[in-house]
Amino acid sequence: MAVNVTESAIKQVKQLIESQHLENVYLRMGVRGGGCSGLSYNLEFDTEVSQHDKVFEIDGIKVVVDPKSYLYLNETTLDYVTQGLTGGFTFVNPQAKSSCGCGSSFSA
Repeated sequence: MAVNVTESAIKQVKQLIESQHLENVYLRMGVRGGGCSGLSYNLEFDTEVSQHDKVFEIDGIKVVVDPKSYLYLNETTLDYVTQGLTGGFTFVNPQAKSSCGCGSSFSA
């Protein structure tokens, strides 16, 4: 069991790391309470990993998920989608029973 990251998301993450001159960072995927559907996705760079975090190496990117978030994110795919002149990260979560229109929150 794992989380997945598409090629377009990997490319975007690498570009962000380079443009922000970040070193030794992890991409942290998480879930927090809130949002219009009850739970919201969280995505950020982090420099620390706890001993209980799940760590995945995907095409040179280290993805970190805390144990509680992993219950909701297992088998989730992080994608980067471009629509017109804008783009953004999206979560494709097979465990989500419903999600809001903007795609940033869900219910399990």
